[in-house]
Amino acid sequence: MKGTVKQDRIVPPELSAERAASGAAQAEGFIRPEAEVLAEKTLIPGSNLIAPAPNQFTHEVAGAQPYYFARAQSGMAPDGEFAAGALVVLLRYDGGAYCRVADGRGLYVETEYDGLKQLPRRR
Repeated sequence: MKGTVKQDRIVPPELSAERAASGAAQAEGFIRPEAEVLAEKTLIPGSNLIAPAPNQFTHEVAGAQPYYFARAQSGMAPDGEFAAGALVVLLRYDGGAYCRVADGRGLYVETEYDGLKQLPRRR
């Protein structure tokens, strides 16, 4: 590309010197955000993703509540949190405090069973 380099930008020949000096040429391009490497804990393990994601749900999360990729243990920090009203499908429940659910993104996790409200059955 032919042009003049001026203050760390290339000014195409068709732009006037006044316009280039005002910074208007910079507004016509793209400004890229600073690259950022996310922490390891931001990755979702492949075993916690279901594809295709569910599109029919059995329960609603009654209030904001945590979820865990692995089995929930006392003192263990949650891996995330469902918002109140999130729709999930109950996939495994053995009668204990926790169950396994999947949400509309295909996220397969463990969460507290008592925090779920069963949806009315569709006919």
